[in-house]
Amino acid sequence: MSRSLLFVPGDSERKFASACSSTADALILDLEDSVSPDQKGNALALTRQFLKSAPPAKDIWVRINALDSGRALEDLAGIVPLQPFGVVLPKCAGRAGLLQLAHYLDAIEACSGTPRGKTRILAIMTETAEAIFRAGEYKAVTERLWGLSWGAEDLAADIAAEDNRVAGRYTEPFRLARSLCLFAAAAARVRAVDTVCVDLNDADVLNDETREARRDGFSAKMVIHPRHVNTVNDVFTPTEEQLRWAHSVVAAFDGSPNAGALNLDGKMIDMPHLRLARRLLGKEL
Repeated sequence: MSRSLLFVPGDSERKFASACSSTADALILDLEDSVSPDQKGNALALTRQFLKSAPPAKDIWVRINALDSGRALEDLAGIVPLQPFGVVLPKCAGRAGLLQLAHYLDAIEACSGTPRGKTRILAIMTETAEAIFRAGEYKAVTERLWGLSWGAEDLAADIAAEDNRVAGRYTEPFRLARSLCLFAAAAARVRAVDTVCVDLNDADVLNDETREARRDGFSAKMVIHPRHVNTVNDVFTPTEEQLRWAHSVVAAFDGSPNAGALNLDGKMIDMPHLRLARRLLGKEL
């Protein structure tokens, strides 16, 4: 189960080593925003080298450059044959972008002998104003879609916002983007992954933001610093009490498979409770 996905600049061997020793469930090797234009080629070469010796204990993602950057195909041709867990697609603007990437992956997997469909997709779906209007397009596009996430920094630039936070809390345009990500992921039956916390040194902001994400329905969170990982992992790990409740709910419906609603310890439970219980146990998205 991926709770924390740690970004690692693709051009930093030192940070690769640090990330591997972290408690992050997954790593995102970044070829996009954290790499300067003159280091893109070097980042791809180092990322390929890393993938050849990646630790099996972590899921390894690669964030490629955007589809309209002129670098996406080169990124994909370099990394897909090395079989990362998946590809993070930045600046995804709906069905068309997702399909384009899926077709690229089909072709590269076929040419490289990679098992068809092996490369998953995590799409960042709110980084432009255009993408906001396409949030409902992700259902039943490709089985490769593993999850949806959202971003606030690129979106702020695209809409010319002076800031996207006040007192550590996102302002309304960005909370709308966050909510749309949740709804889009639920509609597509994929994971909703919360965006990074940019307050590197404020533990309270990180904790509040992560707990809010868990409460509202996100199943994981991206992070940009190893010191954030433990908090994210702790928050997204179900408590023993939650697990006991989940097991009780599943057992109750297993015992009465035709029931629409049941009494459990004096409280009514129905299908939404069963779905939540199965999700807590890792059996359903």
